[in-house]
Amino acid sequence: MTTALYLADSYAKECSATVLSVKDGKFIVLDQTIFYPKSGGQANDEGIMKTADGREVKVIFVGKFDVQISHQVEPENVLKESDKVTCTIDWERRYKLMRMHTAAHLLSAIMYANSKVMITGNELQPDQSRMDFDFEKMDAELMKQYISKANDAIKKNIPVKTCFLPRGEALKIPGVVKLANVLPPEEKELRIVEIEGIDVQADGGTHVNNLSEIGEIVFLKVENKGKGRKRVYYTIKL
Repeated sequence: MTTALYLADSYAKECSATVLSVKDGKFIVLDQTIFYPKSGGQANDEGIMKTADGREVKVIFVGKFDVQISHQVEPENVLKESDKVTCTIDWERRYKLMRMHTAAHLLSAIMYANSKVMITGNELQPDQSRMDFDFEKMDAELMKQYISKANDAIKKNIPVKTCFLPRGEALKIPGVVKLANVLPPEEKELRIVEIEGIDVQADGGTHVNNLSEIGEIVFLKVENKGKGRKRVYYTIKL
């Protein structure tokens, strides 16, 4: 099974790896990776893999299939099993996603604290993100108030920490799951992301180390997606 290096260090931009398998000439499984696979609403990383003898491919998609992290590359039929490669992520894209994901945790924590609403869906992209909430009544003005509270918190330079806890211990933390009707993965240990004094959530995504790195959350729009389901679009800027 691939070791997911991004779980321990979201800031790692490069790593060495060995190709474990190649399927259809373009789906690569490595022994370890810094590439984040699309999951939990967060978009996948992109980047390159390069061998010592100069063969190079672009990583255009990363996903999790049958518990394996698979990297889709182009051109095809360049890499082979047992190749040693250097992996380099598109850092600009990754860092935007880190900022977006931490912003999502901050917003969901503020909304949960103020209105006890939970997330019913999300999609985190580098330039624009959305979250769905089980909210009966929400309009643009109310969402702007929540975002204003989030931006006030960002200015306080609050640390963001990650750790691993035994599953039973983690599930005792109030509000550790803020996705409606979703349980954490069946693993002995859960990765916990904590915004100090604001939020504690079980999460496997990439995050910044301090709220100040988010910059500013910018409200875009609110949509009504049906009874008890409101969709919020936002972006971030430095």
